[in-house]
Amino acid sequence: MKKYILCIGMMGLALQGYSQSADKGKGIYAKTCIACHQAAGQGIPGAFPPLAKSDYLNKDVNRAIKGVVKGLTGPITVNGKKFSGAMPAQALSDQQIADAMTYVYASWGNNKTTVTPAMVKAQRK
Repeated sequence: MKKYILCIGMMGLALQGYSQSADKGKGIYAKTCIACHQAAGQGIPGAFPPLAKSDYLNKDVNRAIKGVVKGLTGPITVNGKKFSGAMPAQALSDQQIADAMTYVYASWGNNKTTVTPAMVKAQRK
């Protein structure tokens, strides 16, 4: 019985951490990402790709992190539409990027991936 209670408690703490990270990420998104990707993650057609229900993001989290950390140029296809603009590398800490991306993944029909600072740091190499 104690094992079950401990397990439930640990799950609760993990979910609380996820929620706090996404909440912090919402503020970072509002300051850094919203101009191009818009408030509901819909992007700007023909210019900036959507983050909402994004097959590009949901398919490969490490590729998505690398795009934020190192910037992204060249053509990409998101939800069946081609985009060829450029996104500059974001001058944010590993924690800020992790929080913002956790917010994006928790929003708008994405796959609820939790991005950690360690995942971001690994993409800086």
